[in-house]
Amino acid sequence: MAAREVGADETLDVVIAMHRLTRRLRRAGHTGAVHPTQLIILALLNQYGPLRVGELARRVPCSQPTATTAVSGLRTSGLVDREPDPTDGRATRVAATPAGRAILRTFTYGEAEVLAALMSAIPEDDARRLLAAAPVLSTLADLPAPPGTPEDE
Repeated sequence: MAAREVGADETLDVVIAMHRLTRRLRRAGHTGAVHPTQLIILALLNQYGPLRVGELARRVPCSQPTATTAVSGLRTSGLVDREPDPTDGRATRVAATPAGRAILRTFTYGEAEVLAALMSAIPEDDARRLLAAAPVLSTLADLPAPPGTPEDE
């Protein structure tokens, strides 16, 4: 089945709702000194394994200098390490340490507990639809930037 053209007017409410929910979940979590961009980086490393900083920047998405700064902070905190890239001896990749994986698990589980509590207050059919949307949202997050967007530059 072919995708249909979707306009920004149709998706505005979804964007606003996702931002509001994300803020609420972040406020409920206790990240300590870990910045939200750093948490995204830890999640990406947990999901995909070691990655180059440029690939992290593309997937976050953020600028390469922002990713470099985030990785430096994570490295200083002992949450990531650098390792040689096996495909290019001149390059390095970033890998989560056991401490990085542990802080990610603690934070994301805390957010999941809050979301579960919130979802218990909505109708069961709505909760089921939201849970079923997770793979679609993940696919959207991993798609390349649309041509002409700031993320594409």
